[in-house]
Amino acid sequence: SFAKGEEKITTIETEDLRVQFSNKGGIIRSLELKKYTRYRDYKNARDYKDKPVSPLTLISPERTRFNLISKYEGRDVDLYSLFYQGSVSKRGDSTVVTFQLPTAEGATLIQTYVVPPDGYEIRYSIRERGLSQRITGDNLTFQWEDDIKPLEKDLTDTRIYSTINYFTASDGFDYLSERSTDVETEIFAQPVKWIAIKQKFFLSSIIASGQFSGGEIKTTVPADTGIVKTASVKLFIPKSAVVDGKADFKFYVGPNDYQDIGHVAEDFVKNVYLGWPPVSWINKYVVFPVFHFLTRFISSYGLIIVVLVILLKLVLFPLSYKSYLSMGKMKVLKPELDEIKEKHGEDMTKVQQEQLKLYQTVGVNPISGCVPVLLQMPILFAMFYLFPASIELRQQPFLWSEDLSTYDSLIRLPFTIPFGVGDHISLFTLLMTVSTLVYTWQNNQLTSVQGPMKSMQYIMPIIFFFVLNSFSAGLTFYYFVSNLVTFAQQAIIRRFVDDEKIKRILEENRKKNATGSGKKSKFMTKLQEAMKASEEAKRKTEEDKKKKKR
Repeated sequence: SFAKGEEKITTIETEDLRVQFSNKGGIIRSLELKKYTRYRDYKNARDYKDKPVSPLTLISPERTRFNLISKYEGRDVDLYSLFYQGSVSKRGDSTVVTFQLPTAEGATLIQTYVVPPDGYEIRYSIRERGLSQRITGDNLTFQWEDDIKPLEKDLTDTRIYSTINYFTASDGFDYLSERSTDVETEIFAQPVKWIAIKQKFFLSSIIASGQFSGGEIKTTVPADTGIVKTASVKLFIPKSAVVDGKADFKFYVGPNDYQDIGHVAEDFVKNVYLGWPPVSWINKYVVFPVFHFLTRFISSYGLIIVVLVILLKLVLFPLSYKSYLSMGKMKVLKPELDEIKEKHGEDMTKVQQEQLKLYQTVGVNPISGCVPVLLQMPILFAMFYLFPASIELRQQPFLWSEDLSTYDSLIRLPFTIPFGVGDHISLFTLLMTVSTLVYTWQNNQLTSVQGPMKSMQYIMPIIFFFVLNSFSAGLTFYYFVSNLVTFAQQAIIRRFVDDEKIKRILEENRKKNATGSGKKSKFMTKLQEAMKASEEAKRKTEEDKKKKKR
């Protein structure tokens, strides 16, 4: 008798959510995030003003399907296909929506939702009275299928950030492959605590207060460009939990915001990927705290990025100074290094030995300029993971970019360039590439690098242009500003450290080493010893070959 009826919708509106519940199934029929909107493609000013804002809906009949399968008197019954009796009440500031399914025998199935006045969590429970004998089997099967709709500008970018994350009792946090275009599946033989259907900036998840006894998840990439991915979830709810009144859960359907999701469940914050250690540590304990601190005082996220660059550059200035000074020393020594190459010709072993001898004489460590650069690399990688994961940048305009979380498409192309470039040229990426080429040219004036390695330094910025053209405008803007600040730093350093001053320092070191009062580098001494040992081994091998020929 409950298989037929008239669908009735109950709408609950909070500070953050607009939720519709249906008495057909006693389910969440739709859920809209009031403070967020879908991306709009602003092709001109008229579109910007006239095109209506599209609400951002994470659950809707068009994309979401729920099922709760149970064996009732030996037959499979979808409890979410039946018609319930609904009621609404208050519990403090929260709204309680209750759906009951009373039978003729006086038994009842009850579903209850508790919606707080704000936030993105909805508590959910399943209870039964007098149905335990009629419901057979060990589990109820909760099924959730979501055709993830495009919410952002770039479909390809959205796909590689969409997947299913999960947390199991034995293995902790894990996920299905994001970038895979094949069918990805995981079957759980162990208890599951929670699963989250993750999009680039949003999550749709269910968390058990106890645990699901097992299940299966799957993602597929359809040919339909109107669907990002299809996420399929199957979780087993122990019948004993329903009978004992312990089938308690909560839905978190909202932004994937690093600041807010840590309290939702154990390791839930890992839904925001900040890179591998130590990059994730830098983001977690350094960059994110500074970034969020700046948002308290500065409303423009473009200006926040500029300030963030300046602060990090000030902290790293001692390393930058040491690196520039090392390159300056190599520039001063370049004539002597070239003379050694010309003198010993093709004998590279002899060239290296004489160069090391020169370095030891003037007190120069040839790799000292590389160490500061390597120490700064984790910061660069931290930004690579930070900006694509920062929901704060979503739909934040700056200069010509209408959205710092995705690429700026000021320059549109009538054709598509392969290798990930697309049908546009990101102006921020172009400026980043040009400034990097200028920076590379400046550095090459300070080093003795020649041949293919020198050419490779110019090729790498071009490769990064292809790679980053469709990345977050906030990221490429950060790299561009970073290059500009680096130019300023070098200009300041040059005012205090010129070639003549470096020459005087090297000559003083040369005199001290000639009199035996200079400080010898342990690294250079070991390097020279290694070169001598290598040369001795080579000489011995050649002598052995000559003896065998005789």
